[in-house]
Amino acid sequence: QVQLVESGGGLVQAGGSLRLSCAAEGLTFSTYSMGWFRQAPGKEREFVVAINWKDGSTPHADSVKGRFTISRDNGRNTVYLQMDALRPEDTAVYYCAASIQSTQLHRDWMYSSWGQGTQVTVSS
Repeated sequence: QVQLVESGGGLVQAGGSLRLSCAAEGLTFSTYSMGWFRQAPGKEREFVVAINWKDGSTPHADSVKGRFTISRDNGRNTVYLQMDALRPEDTAVYYCAASIQSTQLHRDWMYSSWGQGTQVTVSS
């Protein structure tokens, strides 16, 4: 059974940084694409960034380009989300997800497993 556990969320001032981690178990991690999504109160879940297991490409949502960076450590079965220059509008619950696919990684239905989420709050 696949388990994804996020950590690293918290409260930060605007302009600050946070690094989220997602530890994975129960899957051959190196052959899964990993994605980060977020959901703000009263809004639908939205794509943030992903890392493609086949070619290492990292599609980003326009709203986070140049500020958020995804990386992975296959030896530790962990994916990271480095978030810099945070804004109040980045406040949300952040979820990591795993997919055996290598295309359309911005679509949440491409992912078969999800973590429980970690709260990120950015104060102005």
